[in-house]
Amino acid sequence: MSVASSRVRGVNRTDRLYALVEDLRASAPRLRTARELAGRYEVSVRTIERDIAALQQAGVPIYADVGRRGGYTLDKAMTLPPLNFTPTEAVAVAAALGRLESTPFAEASRSALAKIVGAMPERDAAAARELADRVRLLRRVDEEPARISPLLEQAIVARRVVRIRYEDRDGAATEREVEPIAAMAGSHCWYLVAWCRLREDTRFFRVDRIQHVALTGLPAPHRPGDDSRYCHPGYVMLRPAL
Repeated sequence: MSVASSRVRGVNRTDRLYALVEDLRASAPRLRTARELAGRYEVSVRTIERDIAALQQAGVPIYADVGRRGGYTLDKAMTLPPLNFTPTEAVAVAAALGRLESTPFAEASRSALAKIVGAMPERDAAAARELADRVRLLRRVDEEPARISPLLEQAIVARRVVRIRYEDRDGAATEREVEPIAAMAGSHCWYLVAWCRLREDTRFFRVDRIQHVALTGLPAPHRPGDDSRYCHPGYVMLRPAL
């Protein structure tokens, strides 16, 4: 397990632009040089300079400090304050987030961890990386990471009605409009808990069986209900503690 990786390989330009912002946010107010960023993303210095220029034109508050020791940084208002995590606490967070690699939140967990480590004092961050190298997480060899459509993620966050094509266990597909309520982790997969307008009831849809997602733009009304009736005996439903 690694708390932070040193290189990012094989990403497309859109992903690289997003990652550049997160890198600069995590390291601010420390400057990052174009050469340093080019080495991390395995592209040319000129490519990094073009990427930074594109982000600045898009309104991202990236500032350049010219000179021999110059580089790029992000507005401090866009960064986390220094975090006083101990190395053990940081590794505990990394281990917990590492369990999300096989969930729809894998990318978000990696981004969150990079921000946390980037806001730690360098000595503590280095100690956390050293400790993380001596921790192992086991995962089933045949366990595939869950995939969730970005549109579905938007719908859950913004509570918007979505139109989905869903394939049941027998392979039969149906088109239906659903009102997202929550995302739920089962024993072997993730589910979308939603009010199904076709069935006029709450339904659990396996994320890996949702074949297509389209946002309707319609707000999903609040529908109070007890979803614990779908819970298997011997299990309890828990919510993340934030």
